[in-house]
Amino acid sequence: MDQRVLIAGDRSSAGKTTVSMGLMANLKDKGYVVQPFKVGLDYIDPSYHSLITGRPSRNIDGLLMKDERIRDIFFDATKDADISIIEGVRGLYEGYSASNDIGSTAQIAKVLKTPVILVIDARSITRSASALVKGYQLFDPEINFSGVILNHLGSKRHKEKAEEAINRYTNLEVLGSIPRDSFTGIKMRHLGLVPAKEGEKTDKNFFNTIENIKRLIADYVDIDKIVSIAKSSEDIENLKSSNTIFFQSSQQNTVKIGIAMDEAFNFYYYDNLYLLENAGAKLIYFSPIHDKKLPEVDGLYIGGGYPEFYAEDLESNKSMLTDIKRFCEREKPVFAECGGLVYLMDKMVIKNDEYSFVGLIDGYSSMNRDRRVVNYVLGKFTENSVIGRENDKFIGHEFHKSIAFCGGKNYTINLTRGEGIKDGKDGMKVYNTLATYTHFHAASFLPFAKNFVENCKL
Repeated sequence: MDQRVLIAGDRSSAGKTTVSMGLMANLKDKGYVVQPFKVGLDYIDPSYHSLITGRPSRNIDGLLMKDERIRDIFFDATKDADISIIEGVRGLYEGYSASNDIGSTAQIAKVLKTPVILVIDARSITRSASALVKGYQLFDPEINFSGVILNHLGSKRHKEKAEEAINRYTNLEVLGSIPRDSFTGIKMRHLGLVPAKEGEKTDKNFFNTIENIKRLIADYVDIDKIVSIAKSSEDIENLKSSNTIFFQSSQQNTVKIGIAMDEAFNFYYYDNLYLLENAGAKLIYFSPIHDKKLPEVDGLYIGGGYPEFYAEDLESNKSMLTDIKRFCEREKPVFAECGGLVYLMDKMVIKNDEYSFVGLIDGYSSMNRDRRVVNYVLGKFTENSVIGRENDKFIGHEFHKSIAFCGGKNYTINLTRGEGIKDGKDGMKVYNTLATYTHFHAASFLPFAKNFVENCKL
């Protein structure tokens, strides 16, 4: 279904996530089958999209993916949907480079020929809001701007002046004006929002928060007008490619892969899991916090998340720690990503406390630094591993605050961009386990799913 709209911000924290979530919730209540998307590499916002719509939110990124692959993902996701809401990333024009739009929300708007609604942080500006809108329009005439939502308005007079200026000096309609003191109750952390899977289990007010957001958007945004804009989207059926077959399964589920999934570990791109299934895997979910032993599986995938907030729970589950270490020592295929890397090390240090973890990788991780690492990375495998082969190149990303101090020397990845575990080295290999700070997107690094499943067959 081609009906779609893209919610972009004039900057980070303009309010596009709140607007996107509220739109999705209201449209679902109206009976629409809503397909969510998130521009860029983000696990957390999509977790809310998926919870609200009941459908997997798909990440699309113009640096990692060719235009054709972005459209493949879009068509695969929307084949049974009524309307798509695409949430942008950062400011509309922010991307990989200052000299082009690669990796930006603007790039996705053009690749998918999608109407853009610009969310503006209007705090302390009125007439200047119209100059901001005008500048965004003139900067790239290929963008199909279809409306404006003003956020963080301080008073009725503030609203009236800002709306009047935009109506007078631009050709765009103000589709919503949201008061500054509107309380949504979204909780934040050093990597963004608290993930939805964690929030729904640990926050008694979590679902009230979703309701607050839904009411906020219903009260202050013209949802019916946004639906009309989505319905006016250009038909892009002619842009379908034969590569859409990439998302069709051609194999039986011949191996079992255990997926660590709970409050501590839930950073997985939907397409990573989807493509593992298509490559022949049956996914078996387990909790390193709550389950006492591993399920019977042929391989393990331990993704990212927030193990630092559940370090005591993870440490206390001794039988799971032992099971995972023995599994790795049997040279079974294991891929551990970021939080998974941290979990496989000897211990984690948080302030003055130490927590013992799996103990497969010699060394420890520490949360005792101020900055976080958020990067695209460019790299190459220097030897074969469970997901990559020697000389395979990839683009991925880093997304963490911890720092790892590894005693081992067997790094299997060289990065030409990014930090990795140490000095541009990443991919610690122990037995048949690969542990990285790099996050991979399987629709970008195509060998990921096939190689992992093939290794699990051996």
